[in-house]
Amino acid sequence: MSTVIGYFLVSVYLLQNKLPVMKKILITIAALCIMTAPFAQQWAKQFDFVDDFSGELERVSKDGKKGFVDKNGKIIVPLIYQDALRFEEGMATVQKNGKWGFIDSVGNLAVPAVYSDAYAFSNGLALVSKEGRYGFIKRCGNIAIPIQFENALAYTEGFAAVQKKGKWGFLNNEGNEVIAARYDYAHSFEGGYAKVLKQGRWIIVDK
Repeated sequence: MSTVIGYFLVSVYLLQNKLPVMKKILITIAALCIMTAPFAQQWAKQFDFVDDFSGELERVSKDGKKGFVDKNGKIIVPLIYQDALRFEEGMATVQKNGKWGFIDSVGNLAVPAVYSDAYAFSNGLALVSKEGRYGFIKRCGNIAIPIQFENALAYTEGFAAVQKKGKWGFLNNEGNEVIAARYDYAHSFEGGYAKVLKQGRWIIVDK
């Protein structure tokens, strides 16, 4: 009720003051947003944590368990997971019984929770770890690039940094080594370039 009264008073004030029409409209919209904002997220109080919305579904937690809700607070994915990452490319990484897998946007377990670590999908591939080794899987769960690397970073700009025999290089989306593993460390590509470490010196390489 207080929201309605507040909106009415703002409207009366605007009509009594000779402001340009467009300015009146903008101020009215802003006032309405300010007055209704506290009421729009009332549902959030039922959770211990609500992430900022970045898509159709967002993470929430209660009593140490995580799940996902829609923008109205309706639970779409039950709060049954130990941990979870945001949805990327229609899939979210979730942890259950100490292992990681993936769910789709309606909560179905698309990739079984069998990995010791897993990262969000990027360029259609997700970085996963099993028994201390790293590789990449497809959205269907099939292995795209064998889990054989000592370490790896997620794909960016079509390239993934991987480590083998202590040295870092880069793979393309098909899993081919396009930059030989000859660096002591490597960062992901950003803006067409990647920072790599060689013999104690940081240098910049292109694709």
